[in-house]
Amino acid sequence: MAAPLTVRLSRVEDAEDVGRMAAAFADYLRALGDETDFRFDAAAFRRDGFGPDRAFIGLIAEQAGRPVGYLHYHLGYDADSAQRMVVLADLWVEPDARGLGVGRALMREAARQGRERQAPLLFWAVYKPNRLAAGFYEKLGARYLRELDFMIIEGATLEA
Repeated sequence: MAAPLTVRLSRVEDAEDVGRMAAAFADYLRALGDETDFRFDAAAFRRDGFGPDRAFIGLIAEQAGRPVGYLHYHLGYDADSAQRMVVLADLWVEPDARGLGVGRALMREAARQGRERQAPLLFWAVYKPNRLAAGFYEKLGARYLRELDFMIIEGATLEA
């Protein structure tokens, strides 16, 4: 019988574990062809995940005291539906812990915390070649928003 799974809020002392998992996530995405300059590491986790103006809320999944996954989210707003939402920034589950309910537990906790903050909608992007993730999300009941294209611009580009 597997050790019980727990999901909790991230703590500063999780930085090295989260940094290690984030590096594994970046390697996984690179293997799928993602050419992003991945910069998230333990230092970014400590800098941006804590304090009065933190950029994200972090969750850690542990089994037998070992971190086996993480999820980061921040709150946003969907003007079309006039509701707050949880915007997922990252979800990673260690390969040896997949299929054990870790990802589902992290998503459930993010949804629960969203409901507590009157943010019932979860929103995120999936790298198109990451079919493993897309299949997992579809099993949870997620649907694609095929009518949307995501766009990005560096803020400095808009300086006059």
